[in-house]
Amino acid sequence: MKGFVLGGTSSGVGKTVATLAVIRALDREGVAVQPAKAGPDFIDPSHHERVAGRPSRTLDRWLQGEDGLRRNYRRGEGDICVVEGVMGLYDGDASSTAMVAESLDLPVVLVVDATAGMESVAATAVGFREYAAHAGRDVDVAGVVAQRAHGGRHAEGIRGALPDDLTYFGRIAPDEDLEIPDRHLGLHMGEESPLDDEALDAAAEHLRVDRLRAVAREPPSHERAGGRPTGAAPAEPTSGGDSDRPRVAVARDDAFCFVYPATLERIRERGDLVAFAPADGEDLPDCDGVYLPGGYPERFAADLAASPALATLADRAADGLPVFGECGGLMALSESLTTTEGETHEMAGVLPADVAMHDRYQALNHVELRARADTLTAAAGERRRGHEFHYSTADPAEDARFAFDVKRGEGIADGRDGLTEYRTLGTYCHCHPESGAVDAFLDAL
Repeated sequence: MKGFVLGGTSSGVGKTVATLAVIRALDREGVAVQPAKAGPDFIDPSHHERVAGRPSRTLDRWLQGEDGLRRNYRRGEGDICVVEGVMGLYDGDASSTAMVAESLDLPVVLVVDATAGMESVAATAVGFREYAAHAGRDVDVAGVVAQRAHGGRHAEGIRGALPDDLTYFGRIAPDEDLEIPDRHLGLHMGEESPLDDEALDAAAEHLRVDRLRAVAREPPSHERAGGRPTGAAPAEPTSGGDSDRPRVAVARDDAFCFVYPATLERIRERGDLVAFAPADGEDLPDCDGVYLPGGYPERFAADLAASPALATLADRAADGLPVFGECGGLMALSESLTTTEGETHEMAGVLPADVAMHDRYQALNHVELRARADTLTAAAGERRRGHEFHYSTADPAEDARFAFDVKRGEGIADGRDGLTEYRTLGTYCHCHPESGAVDAFLDAL
């Protein structure tokens, strides 16, 4: 599958809107687009999926290792993969957009905010291309999409100033209907605040599809040394009859909406996935294990407190049912959750901690954890990589037990993460399947 990367000059330049416009432009020409996102984000991919009609692939060298990143890219389907970058092109010490482009040997189409510039847009693009050589980076900046650029003299000024070896891929006109609302943790999810279809069509109108198709190229087929962050090979899918396949209950509603498509794929490869919606009042189904992904439990704290699922979950966890919760899942498994409005709601009470929301984020980082002893997602001494981004803090009991020491990141408290009780584990760290955490969890069922 050929592809290219949409990299930005900085955060806030309009990469997501540009990505959606490019997807729409290609789709209108009959090109099947596989969207992807550089970095660990869950929100932008929800917008990709709505426009492209297929789940967006996560591409992050820290979470997956270089080989895992390549494997996840190749699992996509379509004619062209459009990869939205993260932050500015070169920003990020663990996994930047430039690192993703290098790992896949894909060209970069630079998204530049042209609101108040013409020739300076070209100068910016030249600078980003030349910086690659200066920094010893193998990054191919192929050209420019001019974001928030008018037509006529404005567009002509940008196009005319570009040197011959930088392609003008078109422009996206300024339009208030192309602004996506945001909240803490980022933009609204794709199903909550979809872009107006007419505005998106208009945004796609001035993009050069012929040039976008021509610049796309296929990554090398080989994998480099280094492999997954854990150094282990991916586990093989479970074989045998249906009785050998674990039945995994996965929370899937607006409170638990941060999950990688690859995680759901891994569960389906090795077991039977049964979705349930705790915030909608659905009880926990019969299962061999539970996965509670991240999301917005604080927005649905009252609904969760009244849900029969949390009471059932507490009883089943006490009986030894394996339960794995990430971030929002950790919050739902705690004793209580206090919102920024000061309202406190009882949660499942499986993990000995009280959680409180704050107006500012409390952690944002790529993470590395080392298991202190055998636990649900790692053996003693094993390391797991992931990321954390949350506005809450957890206040654990004095005798709380922790599964991991934090080697990079913040964790829950005092350089530790992974509260554990019975066979339940709750972390602030989100892990991609390439880390090994999901396979370890499934092995424990």
